[in-house]
Amino acid sequence: MQTPTPGIPAAGPRRPEPGAGVLKAMSPGVVDFLFRQLVAGRPAEDVQWEREGVSLAAQPEGAELARRLAETDLEALTPVELFHYVRAAQRLADWAEGLRQAAVARYCGTP
Repeated sequence: MQTPTPGIPAAGPRRPEPGAGVLKAMSPGVVDFLFRQLVAGRPAEDVQWEREGVSLAAQPEGAELARRLAETDLEALTPVELFHYVRAAQRLADWAEGLRQAAVARYCGTP
């Protein structure tokens, strides 16, 4: 039988730390959103943002999409909204890269 060394925990089953798990991974904005949905008696899934005009997924690349992305509070986004945000940001970056490549080609005299 081994005697545990002071300061080193004995081997055995580990208990999860308090606060670990799903709720630890959720941002304060998501927790706030879910709480507001629960209090209002609505489902946890947010579909209202899709009905408030052009969604980020449908917004054409350009200045308006850049403005909307810049003004978005990432902490307030639900996981689904954050997914669409990331995809829209990538589309905008690809579009801007195309503009940059066209300008470089013109600058260098390449047709």
